[in-house]
Amino acid sequence: MMRHWHLELADGRVARLTFDQQGSPVNSLGVETLEELDEALARCERQPPKGLLIRSGKPSGFIAGADVRQLAAISDPGEARALIRRAHRILQRLEDLPCPTVAAVHGFCLGGGLELALACTACVVSDDPATRLGFPEIRLGIFPGFGGTARAPARVGHLAAMRLMLGGRTLSGSSARRIGLADECVPLRQLETAALARLEPTLHKSRLAWWQAAPAWPGLRPLVASRMRRLAATHANPAHYPAPEALIRHWQRHAGDPVAVLQGEAETVPDLLTGAVARNLLRAFLLREHLRRRDTADAWRPRHLHVVGAGVMGGDIAAWAVLQGLRVSLQDQGATPIAKALARARAQFERKLRDRRRVRDAMDRLIPDPAGDGVPHADVVLEAIVERASAKCSLFQAVLPRMRPDALLATNTSSIPLEVLGADLEQAERLVGLHFFNPVAKMPLVEIVYGPATSDITLRRAAMLARMLDKTPVTVRSHPGFLVNRILMPYLLEAAALFEEGVPVETIDRAATDFGMPMGPLELADTAGLDICLSVVESLSALRMTVPRSLRKRVDSGQLGRKTGRGYYRWPRPRRLRGPAAPNREQQDRLMLRLVNESVACLREGIVGSADELDAGMLFGTGFAPFRGGPLRHIEETGAATLHARLLELERRFGERFRPDPGWQAFLRGDPP
Repeated sequence: MMRHWHLELADGRVARLTFDQQGSPVNSLGVETLEELDEALARCERQPPKGLLIRSGKPSGFIAGADVRQLAAISDPGEARALIRRAHRILQRLEDLPCPTVAAVHGFCLGGGLELALACTACVVSDDPATRLGFPEIRLGIFPGFGGTARAPARVGHLAAMRLMLGGRTLSGSSARRIGLADECVPLRQLETAALARLEPTLHKSRLAWWQAAPAWPGLRPLVASRMRRLAATHANPAHYPAPEALIRHWQRHAGDPVAVLQGEAETVPDLLTGAVARNLLRAFLLREHLRRRDTADAWRPRHLHVVGAGVMGGDIAAWAVLQGLRVSLQDQGATPIAKALARARAQFERKLRDRRRVRDAMDRLIPDPAGDGVPHADVVLEAIVERASAKCSLFQAVLPRMRPDALLATNTSSIPLEVLGADLEQAERLVGLHFFNPVAKMPLVEIVYGPATSDITLRRAAMLARMLDKTPVTVRSHPGFLVNRILMPYLLEAAALFEEGVPVETIDRAATDFGMPMGPLELADTAGLDICLSVVESLSALRMTVPRSLRKRVDSGQLGRKTGRGYYRWPRPRRLRGPAAPNREQQDRLMLRLVNESVACLREGIVGSADELDAGMLFGTGFAPFRGGPLRHIEETGAATLHARLLELERRFGERFRPDPGWQAFLRGDPP
């Protein structure tokens, strides 16, 4: 009796095989579901139908890929190799069935799910915006291992397949049809009809054109591989991420020989999967999934968000919420900032939606509201005004009496403690922090900040709103700077100290990017705004963080960073003919160990509930070197004793700002809090 696959099989007629994985909101390919698929295919061999239609029983999608939890649990390359070879045999069995087969795809079809679809005779997809096809494995530190590196080039050509696998991006249904990954793209209501039509024996797969096959010719392969390496290096540093280079080498050695390609997958992917980089990337993926799915039992679902403050942050939050399906009213003191926010929103909608009617519908959900008429109707009122406690407190006093009794009152403050903002507020239990990060459309984290009065139901519902906005919520105790900004500040201050010692800005930033950070600290400060950085540093005065002279001087002179054209850099940054002087190890240690030391302090003080949540906050809020897994994971893998000794050495040379936090003692004992 099969639990996850349901086969409707009748002699001489089309069979339907439906995948509906029990106990999971999505379908994935793991040991149990693969074995059941093999059993279903064996039945089709014994009693061949006219054709086989494979579909999903989940409304959300076809197949999300391999079971990531099972992959993350594998530590032995031999175990991974056995799983991959078993998957190869099962999907080859699907390809060798004595009847046409078609995958009917709606929603996501990723990784192993796409590899299964490519093993079918044909693939028909819906044109719904939710339909996305692709190979995201490279983002997990591996590459397709269930036959994708053999079947994708055979279907779409070598260059198109390698671009898809190296980039890790997903395609819409229409784009998949355009490159030949799908055979047909139709409206959802026609999906099964079109898929059944593809089972007619007169419809055959077309062969590759010569120019699609040419890159795999032995004489051209080294040249093509060299170009692939240059392109891959622009997306990921090969010193930090081995999977792109491993995929290119695999293709260069085996392209054009299906048997060798499958053997190469089984030889190479297991070593990547059990390596440190993939382990950390898989952990980050699972952390994000856990935080997005935790505590979702509450039936509360907000529909109307009212945003006060139409500046860059408030306007971008409003636009993002509209893209996620909410109705948003946007308030400001004048019409001009609202008009600018609406113009930015329209541009974003046009880039994202690419459909005139959908753009129109989105703009209809974004309501200019200078008088604040949306306050009494909103499920959540979110302020995103100037970062000044007095202004925020005055606003709260004005809007709270007009709000519905069950509505949340939220603040986007980046550093002001909630006990300050709610000190004189009636019903302070309704106040919660929703700290978004800039740019809102790209940064996945939202800090859910609770004060001493914040109620549990307010906290849960704030996290639910974050999930509805497709963000990763991390719950943070109210404290100056909260989590991310508090940890970042010592790192940014040390960068300023290096600058004031005469180290070039490019060298300082390169020290961080060589470690694996997505951008250097001074570029980050310029991008965030030096005035914002100054405000956060001042809010952390209780933690003995002093304002650097270079930061104060620039803010006083109006040099606020990227938004004014001048900060630590001149913007737009000129193209340099020569790279910066290479940083030394001490410069990198000074930057990164101040960040790591502050992370230890935050864990000891209970700013977040666990080491996993702290690492998640830094991974998704700052882009902290993903291949290292987060600051606390970095301690574990590098060795607490090694890093602690280095901090003591830096303390002797540069003073108490490098003094190890008392929380290091738990790490040295092997028992972190």
